[in-house]
Amino acid sequence: MGTDLHELLRSLRVWDDSVTDLRSFDPATAPEAPLALFTTWFAEAVAARQTEPHTMSLATSDAEGRPDVRTVMLHGADADGWAFASHSHSRKGGHLAARPYAALGFYWPVLGRQVRVRGPVTAAPSAEGQADLHARSTGALAAALTGRQSEVLGSVEELARASAAAWERAQREPDAPVASWTLYRLVPEEVEFFQGDARRQHVRLLYRRTGDGWARELLWP
Repeated sequence: MGTDLHELLRSLRVWDDSVTDLRSFDPATAPEAPLALFTTWFAEAVAARQTEPHTMSLATSDAEGRPDVRTVMLHGADADGWAFASHSHSRKGGHLAARPYAALGFYWPVLGRQVRVRGPVTAAPSAEGQADLHARSTGALAAALTGRQSEVLGSVEELARASAAAWERAQREPDAPVASWTLYRLVPEEVEFFQGDARRQHVRLLYRRTGDGWARELLWP
């Protein structure tokens, strides 16, 4: 007998007390700009031993406006924006070339928290993209050298051969350039912070960019 998806779904809980610490969040104490609060929440997620807190959902759309989403790694967040990287010829790279606007979603269930970010995306200068790549692991460089991201793959054997060659080159040339590797920065127009509550009185604080700073608004859960 096969697995019953609906039975599995009914068996699951959200924010189980044994693994989740739902914390109080008073939006009146939030800083004036979202980056400071994001940095604090990120540090608290790390301290709470959230698995891979630096992973995030990245939503883009193609030239026709059809959406797509995938999980990527946060490479940094500062006054220049929230950063991630990819090949310019990948699907996400093509989307961003056609429609340079995206949304990010972080979910840290150990604290019942979400952070949502959206805004225009720009590509950093090539030198910054290469520096970002070479600051990462040998495996990351090898994956970038393998290239052809999002293209149709003929067989797993073809991938194994290309990957082995890329690993060998990455170890031999740790500064090997990958021209298509691009560092992208999302400059936020909106950042929402969501703190879950056991009684479903969730707190949602939205930062919305204005001409000279940020407006803060509460949203109904």
